[in-house]
Amino acid sequence: MEPTQRRRLERLPFYTTWRQLLRPRTCFVGTTVSEYAMFSQKQTPGDFINGLLRLAHGHSFIIIKDIPSDSVLVGETAHDYNLELVKACQQAGFVMVEGQALAYVPINFESVDAFLARMSRSRRKNIKRKLKTAPHLEIKTLHTGDAEFLDKAVLAEFYGLYRNVYDQSEIHFDLLSADFFKAILQDANSGGVVFCYYSGDVLIGYNLCFEHNGLLLDKYVGFAYPQAREQNLYFVSWFHNLEYSLAKGLRHYVAGWTDPEVKRDLGASFTFTRHAVYVRNPWLRRMLLPFKHYFEADNNWHATTHP
Repeated sequence: MEPTQRRRLERLPFYTTWRQLLRPRTCFVGTTVSEYAMFSQKQTPGDFINGLLRLAHGHSFIIIKDIPSDSVLVGETAHDYNLELVKACQQAGFVMVEGQALAYVPINFESVDAFLARMSRSRRKNIKRKLKTAPHLEIKTLHTGDAEFLDKAVLAEFYGLYRNVYDQSEIHFDLLSADFFKAILQDANSGGVVFCYYSGDVLIGYNLCFEHNGLLLDKYVGFAYPQAREQNLYFVSWFHNLEYSLAKGLRHYVAGWTDPEVKRDLGASFTFTRHAVYVRNPWLRRMLLPFKHYFEADNNWHATTHP
């Protein structure tokens, strides 16, 4: 739910008493480690939905999260499957809720300067001003599985920087554990690349990305505050990722969720997801339907900024 709307809800009388009514037993289908929910084409969408309804019979809600809305990042075969899945969901009584905006940049330019030239003069000037800190930073590239990630102190530092970002964010996904980061940073087979940003000898941020099927997937970041803000690290890392994608001949840089306004100003395009929501009680389903738009903040934003 959008933070401003949620805060209004929390200010209602006796919220702490009746808030438990807003926490029904829910079965979620999806994963934090992938931009989209993943399905097996060995199982038809109809069979998947019927099996899910049987499996989650004791849950008041079932939510299939992050179904792609178009084919731009997943291809036509997966898109066709997703269309059939949405149809099967609707036939079973699921309500489709518009999800978040996934930012991506098509790598269809010859240089970062050519990419910047597409922007307005004022936006280009603002970005170049923020990138003036880049020459003062040292950027070190590591790969998951490198020996440095066997050091407990290094792992603790990386996890601490991740928690810095998590703790200051208004929108929270799953809180990933230190063991999760240890496993992923020590996995040489995952294809992860870690861009580390140093100011002097101090690590002030990193960006963990993955190359997959012609995409550079921006997955996790960690920042030291206030140094990362002072060095405009968010902007510096964005353009470093574009340069990396260019050098590798990749098709798209996928910049993840949240902060769509900032990513739009940085030249991103957007593709949306949908969530399939099943409310087992039919009366409650009808009561909640008029409130659906409160959970579609990114779609509402996109509709007003891209009429």
